[in-house]
Amino acid sequence: MEEKKYVYLFSEGNASMKNLLGGKGANLAEMTTLGIPVPQGFTVTTEACNKYYDDGRVIANEVIDEIYEKMHELEKITGKEFGNVERPLLVSVRSGARASMPGMMDTILNLGLNDESVEAMAKLTNNPRFAYDSYRRFIQMFSDVVMDVEKRLFENLIDEMKEENNVHLDTELTADDLKELVKRYKALYKKEKGEEFPQDPKVQLIESITAVFRSWDNPRAIVYRRLNDIPGAWGTAVNVQEMVFGNKGETSGTGVAFSRNPATGENAIYGEYLMNAQGEDVVAGIRTPLPISKLQIQNPEIYKQFEDIVNTLETHYKDMQDMEITIEDGKLYFLQTRNGKRTAQAALKIAVDLVEEGMLTKEEAILKVEPKQLDSLLHPNFDETELKNTEVIAKGLPASPGAASGKIAFTAEEAKLRAENGERVILVRLETSPEDIEGMIAAQGILTVRGGMTSHAAVVARGMGTCCVAGCGAIKVNESAKTVEVNGKVLTSEDWLSIDGSTGNVYPTALKTVAPEISGYFATFMGWADEVRKLKVRTNADTPKDTMQAVEFGAEGVGLCRTEHMFFAEDRIMAVREMIVAKNEEQRRKALEKLLPMQKGDFVGIYEALEDRPATIRFLDPPLHEFLPHSDEDIEALAKEMGLTFEDLKATVESLHEFNPMMGHRGCRLAVSYPEIAEMQTRAVIEAAIEVKNNKGYNIVPEIMIPLIGEIKELKFVKDVVINTIKAVLEETGAELEYKVGTMIEIPRAAITADEIAKEAEFFSFGTNDLTQMTFGFSRDDAAKFLNAYYENKIYEQDPFAKLDQNGVGTLVKIAVEKGRATRPDIKLGICGEHGGDPSSVEFCHNIGLDYVSCSPFRVPLARLAAAQAQVKNPR
Repeated sequence: MEEKKYVYLFSEGNASMKNLLGGKGANLAEMTTLGIPVPQGFTVTTEACNKYYDDGRVIANEVIDEIYEKMHELEKITGKEFGNVERPLLVSVRSGARASMPGMMDTILNLGLNDESVEAMAKLTNNPRFAYDSYRRFIQMFSDVVMDVEKRLFENLIDEMKEENNVHLDTELTADDLKELVKRYKALYKKEKGEEFPQDPKVQLIESITAVFRSWDNPRAIVYRRLNDIPGAWGTAVNVQEMVFGNKGETSGTGVAFSRNPATGENAIYGEYLMNAQGEDVVAGIRTPLPISKLQIQNPEIYKQFEDIVNTLETHYKDMQDMEITIEDGKLYFLQTRNGKRTAQAALKIAVDLVEEGMLTKEEAILKVEPKQLDSLLHPNFDETELKNTEVIAKGLPASPGAASGKIAFTAEEAKLRAENGERVILVRLETSPEDIEGMIAAQGILTVRGGMTSHAAVVARGMGTCCVAGCGAIKVNESAKTVEVNGKVLTSEDWLSIDGSTGNVYPTALKTVAPEISGYFATFMGWADEVRKLKVRTNADTPKDTMQAVEFGAEGVGLCRTEHMFFAEDRIMAVREMIVAKNEEQRRKALEKLLPMQKGDFVGIYEALEDRPATIRFLDPPLHEFLPHSDEDIEALAKEMGLTFEDLKATVESLHEFNPMMGHRGCRLAVSYPEIAEMQTRAVIEAAIEVKNNKGYNIVPEIMIPLIGEIKELKFVKDVVINTIKAVLEETGAELEYKVGTMIEIPRAAITADEIAKEAEFFSFGTNDLTQMTFGFSRDDAAKFLNAYYENKIYEQDPFAKLDQNGVGTLVKIAVEKGRATRPDIKLGICGEHGGDPSSVEFCHNIGLDYVSCSPFRVPLARLAAAQAQVKNPR
């Protein structure tokens, strides 16, 4: 049997090997075969990463042997020697997972330098400043990434050095300053680690590769993976690549570029660069870079070569590319390329343009937009009328569009805690780093003092669809004092800021927002998605307003109308409470008569908003105690209002108390106990349908859904009540009306006996929220208390309430689909849990043959696109 290979030279791979070499490694291999100037190197595979974890977080000797073997081959290619003092080969060590995870894992540059080779490099290049600048960078990165010595400690030392020499920029420090800085860095390392900084390049290399593997499981990477649906089992590859230096002086530089504008989608090369800098300087936002267009003036020859390669790469990959370049002594190198992260607006424009340019088919273009990105398009912008009278106190770079207002939070931890307490916050930082990911997710928007359009804050915010203004140098942030100073004004964590990620403007107040207009590229692109998809998309809506919003976003009906949500309104809660405290059926019916016209009015509004589209109405589902107060004070106030004694009402409240209300007296069990509730609701549904049909001419086909069925006799009992009521209403009105009666499959027993239940049910709607609770045996309200421990211990990767558990809950759904169709081939099948708006769950629903998914109004476009992508990937 052939031995497994764990390490590949760039010349041995290609783009199709992405799962093994990771995205970065596969693209470096592909660029090598295309003849693009790439510093050569090798990739340690994702399988080596998984082996590292399987072997107890140790790199196996066989993998180390292969690494050294490939390093030897790299020495032949470069004519340099790793660990040699005379002609040292220096390398970078970078992560590269299958899916792009900007800034989430770790990088080490200038690896291979030590006290001897730095001297040799100074002589070889006749540039001691460059040599010692590279060495101090390596010591800092290695100490931070590999050995867990805080980066801040090194930054304090360089700040002290700049102060001593009365300079502002790193580039103003001399060779002697940097030589002294290296000494201080090494002394700090020894103080922190109790040993000298490692001098053997082989030790440096293996430790660094280990650190990159380890970083696959750092907290920020785990959070990012969960947010972006990236499985932990994929692992990361590691790319070891010959160093090229952008910090050799003014004929050298580094840059990040996109083949199109990642914020707007404009078809023009877009990017930023810095002369006399290394790659991390641009993306870390330490110095504010220049626009790439200036390179055309500074060095037309290099710019022309750069432009030709950018166009080659975009044409080859048929997508907007995000590239990293280095210029070393006037020679251009491409260090990486990947499909670029972009805003939703840019993604739509690029997809439509690539079709119009003949580069993609409509089906290929549909796969180029992340469904979750559409969220950011559907969220508000600032009200223009308010902006006219509001001063702009600062202006930064418009890094990620949208508008957000919130109080100032100075750290990621603070942003997270305050958001959990219901506050709206803007995360304000000097610059963000990957550790800030949870605060960035929690914040309404992100504002940074440093950094450009390709900084960490900008790239991550764009990917999340969060509003971001970067490089706003006019503001001074003092994290320890928790103040922001701008134009002489001092702001604290109690002050509001509003930021506009489309203009870069910052306002010193909370501003109103307006809903976005959906047109242009969005309409064209979504039109293509609708042409392709087979799965219908409905909405979960309980009011005419939500229904209208969903229809605007392309909903093809209501998949779930939760009728209890209508009962909590101030003008009807009293009638509901009267019904609950009623001593007999007569009193209950009296209270229900008060509710009938209110409920009917709601249905009329929903039907009118839907026009001819279908609506599934779920009958009363929650336990009755939810409608009653629980504290003695509130019970006393209600008793007075209802003309009851405190003792009587408290006895009723106590009698309704349940030990496990989510599994108690609710759903169809209420209708079995009190059939008159189902009668009232049926009458409201049918009378409203008749009224709208007569007045508006819409052909309404009500779908009445009986919740929480676990037994066919239960369904038949409630269904008989419903049908007898419908017959009575039709006789009274002389009307004719089509209707359907079905059920929600949310109890495992219902899924397993779906063939029986389908004898009575004309449709199934999968209530995967409750089905998940019942299958896992935990409440989603309480699960948050322990789910983090499950993520940390790798028991779960995802919240099963956010992403459908396809192995367990999904298998129950599949069983019910097969059994239901076996009994009733024309049964209508849909899903109405929160999973109906999750792209991977939508794809699952498509693959098992459901007729529709239903989700909240703002997620309708997302579900439409996810359904189209599912059809392109797996036609049915």
